Amino acid sequence: MSSTRRSFMMQVAGTGAAWVGIQGAAHAAPPVDEADPQAKSLGYRKDTTKVDDKQYPKHAAAQKCGTCQLYQGKPGDAAGACGIFAGKDVSASGWCSAWMKKAG
Repeated sequence: MSSTRRSFMMQVAGTGAAWVGIQGAAHAAPPVDEADPQAKSLGYRKDTTKVDDKQYPKHAAAQKCGTCQLYQGKPGDAAGACGIFAGKDVSASGWCSAWMKKAG
C-alpha cells in the first residue's frame, strides 16, 4: 500500500510541475511601448502605416515586423519576439528602422 501512495504522490508532483511549465509558456511577453527610448531611437511603430516616411525615407508600406528577418513569431501571429527588443513582443504589422527582409 505504501508503494501505491508513493506512486500516486509522484504522479501528482509530476502533473503539477508540467502544469506550471505550461502556464509559464502560455504567458506572452509584454508588448514594446512606442515611447520606450530604444523603440523611439529605431522609429518603432505598432502599425507600419503610421511611420513618418519623411523621417524614414527607406520605409515601404510592405515592410512589417512579421516579414523581418529579426521577427521570431510564427506566421499569422499578431505579435512575436524580436531580436532587437529582448523580452518584449512587437506587433507583426509594426515596423522599425532595423527591418531586414526575411530570407526565403
